Amino acid sequence: MRVGGIVLHVSRASRVCLVVAAVASVTVAATGCSFAGAGDDVVRVYTARHYDLESAFEQFSADTGVSVEFLYGTDAELRERIQAEGEDTLADVYLTVDAGNLAAAAAEGLFRPTRSDVLDRAVPRALRDPQDRWFGLAERARTIVYDPARVDPSDLSTYEDLADPKWDGRLCLRGATETYTQSLVASLIARNGYADTKRVVAGWVDDAEIFSNDVDLLKNIASGDCEVGIANHYYLAQLLDEDPDFPVKIFWADQQTAGVHINVSGAGVTAAADNPDLARQLLEWLATDGQQAFTAGNFEYPVNAEAQPVPLIEGFGDFKADRLHAAELADRNADAIRLMAETGYE
Repeated sequence: MRVGGIVLHVSRASRVCLVVAAVASVTVAATGCSFAGAGDDVVRVYTARHYDLESAFEQFSADTGVSVEFLYGTDAELRERIQAEGEDTLADVYLTVDAGNLAAAAAEGLFRPTRSDVLDRAVPRALRDPQDRWFGLAERARTIVYDPARVDPSDLSTYEDLADPKWDGRLCLRGATETYTQSLVASLIARNGYADTKRVVAGWVDDAEIFSNDVDLLKNIASGDCEVGIANHYYLAQLLDEDPDFPVKIFWADQQTAGVHINVSGAGVTAAADNPDLARQLLEWLATDGQQAFTAGNFEYPVNAEAQPVPLIEGFGDFKADRLHAAELADRNADAIRLMAETGYE
């Protein structure tokens, strides 16, 4: 069921229903149901991550006996909903993509610190909030992709090199309003400083055709409109899963310098959670026993070193990852947006 852009799902194991009524734009109030109390074995998740979650949640319920109710929506919608609900929020967990969105929720006071030895062991320090308010649960690499029929991989090297005039008319990029683009630019600012990054991004803008999403970008490379681009690895994996002969390959950027830009899908326990202990249990399961179920459906890399990626992305090969702390991406997000505006990147 969709209400005001938010899609509601109730796990099969749960007998609790969620009914919502839209108020104004996305301010939403619960109504019309008898809600179980904090002692019931139900954890409620508001999620902006739209990738095969139901099977993971059903496996969690089968393993633990705890039911999961979850709502889909955009990041902005769900954060506004949690704020509007305040102490009466239905959400025990807020789950989303991109460190910038997680940090925004933390800055707005939507998370509570969660102390967990399990999460400390499972989630690398660079992929979780320094105050333990949110935790990365899956890694996503944003790297260079190319047409092997027209690009020699020996001509590829770094994100910065794509600003070279040799790529003029050959480069595809995702739009500046997308969080993935903003986080990549934020990482370059952290590494190279504002002035040098501005020169790089200005070079990209001179060279590139801009797309609203990575799938269109990749398909345009495959069709011959572009030759090289930057995309999240799992979008290419999805297309290769549908068609093993899809004519685009991956190139791991910056292997002689800082490494490939890494971002996360992640989650935290909400400040007003009715069931914080069950919420913590869900996060711990997603970071350990549930890593395969959580990451496999979207071809993401596990954050837990003991879990294995699915064979398709294992086939992409090993790579050096940039271990810039995810929180730094959020700290520099505003600078990234301003820089792109100054260069005319739209």
